[in-house]
Order: sequence, then structure tokens, then C-alpha cells
Amino acid sequence: MRCIAILNQKGGVGKTTTTVNLGAALAQRGGRCLLIDLDPQSHLTTHLGIDSNDGKPGAYELLLGEAALADAIRPIDDRLAAIGTRLDLAAADVELAGTIGRELLLRDRLAAQDVPFDWVLLDCPPSLGVLTLNALCAAREVLVPLQPHFLALQGVGRLFETIALVARRINPGLRVLGLITCMHEQGTRLGSEVLAELERYLAESRGQPVPWSEARIFNTRIRRNVKLAECPSHGRSIFSYAPRSHGAEDYLAFADELLAMTPAAATPAENGDAAGLTPAPASAAVVEAPVPVGDP
Repeated sequence: MRCIAILNQKGGVGKTTTTVNLGAALAQRGGRCLLIDLDPQSHLTTHLGIDSNDGKPGAYELLLGEAALADAIRPIDDRLAAIGTRLDLAAADVELAGTIGRELLLRDRLAAQDVPFDWVLLDCPPSLGVLTLNALCAAREVLVPLQPHFLALQGVGRLFETIALVARRINPGLRVLGLITCMHEQGTRLGSEVLAELERYLAESRGQPVPWSEARIFNTRIRRNVKLAECPSHGRSIFSYAPRSHGAEDYLAFADELLAMTPAAATPAENGDAAGLTPAPASAAVVEAPVPVGDP
């Protein structure tokens, strides 16, 4: 199983769109994929047409230990499932403030039982608080969606600093998989300049002891496409809403590019645990959550 945190502290860059449609594309290619909504705004939950008020447990209950993983999973189709959330998740920072090892709760929940999926994609909130830290401690890989704008440069640097901190203190196997360009507009000078600057930044990190030393900017570009904007209001992925659109074409190409890559060094199939990690003891060191960063 590959567990990937989909993360950018800047909002509106395509995190949820990428989580849903990349998961659906991987399912199209025969993989079994679980999506977990860790954002209190519950955009992934809404995107998939999940009723968060139907009484079924979700990410909030899972993190607080009030529900088992299997009870929180909702089937979407034959190979795609999700764990939804609701606004209550926003209280997790406060409710877990006194919990030792609170950053490891999701990792331990995934390790507590078999996870019958090939992929777990974590949709993270646009902040660097305890929910994002849970994702970074549970995942082995980080995928960064971004728009090719100037502010993306500053945001990526700050995000990488947090990833390095988590990798150094808790999750040494964590690495940045790469950056995927969303809402891409071909032919714009600004977009080309930003991507060139990011390429230079990543090139300078090759061979360095940092989690992004092997990161890439994916060749696939997710083009700006109105169908991608429309499908959340119908509670569907792009493949069930507009399977012949540019959005479906781009996410399928992205899934193929991802499948062609070498996976992270350790997987549950190799080491026997659910998330590539074993549950941490109660005395595990705690990383203090950085002050949440709002949208630039």
C-alpha cells in the first residue's frame, strides 16, 4: 500500500480535486484506493456526494478512537472508497491538545488493522496544524498540487521545511514525491517562469539529505477545465461526470505517470504493517504543531 499526503498550505490550488480524481484514475487503472478527508471544510466529502450528517463515523471519530477504520469507510464504487468528515474535525486541535503522541493517531489507526487498499490518499487542510502533521506522520510520500503563480514559490519552501522537521523527528522514511501543476494555462509566461524556478530549486537539492532530493515536477499538467469545477456539485468524480473531458484525460495521464514511478522504499506488503509503520509507544516524542498558516 502506498500512502500519500496531498498537501499545500495555500488554499484553492487543487488539493481536493487532485485527491478525488487521482484516486478515481488509479481505480480506473485497477487499483483499490481509499480517500481520507482530513480537512474540516469537508470539500472531499461533498465532492463525493457523501452525507456527513447520516450518523456514520468519519475522520473525526477515527482520530479520537471512537470508531474503527472499517466502520468509517464508505464505498464509492468497486475500487474506490472514502472516509468523510464534517466541521467537528476543526475541534481536533483543541481536543487532542493534551494527548501524548497526538501527531501519530492516524498512523496508529491505519496500522491497527489490515487496510485492503493499494493506495491511501490523504486530503490535507490548508494549514500546518495537528491534522496535517497526522497526515505527514502516516504517509510515506507527499504530493504537492500548485498553481504556477509567484506565491507558490514561497509556499513550497515553507512547506518543505515542515516536511523536513517531521522526517527528522518522527517519520524518517517521508519523502516528497513531486509537484503537480493544476489549473494550468498553456502559453503563459508567468507559469513558465515559476516552473523553471521550481525546477532550479529541486535540481539544487539533488543528492542532498533532504526529503525532496528526488522530487520532480510531473510532466502532466492539469489544464483549467470547467468540467472539473462542475463535478463536485454533482457529487461525482470527473470520470463519472465527464469521462471524455480534458480533466479526465489529464488525471488519467497523471495516474499513468505516477504508476510508472518507483514506489517508496518500504510498503506494508514488505513489512507487514498497515501503513508502512508500526504503532508508536505512548512515550513517543511529540512534535509541537507549527502555528497554522493561512492562505498567503
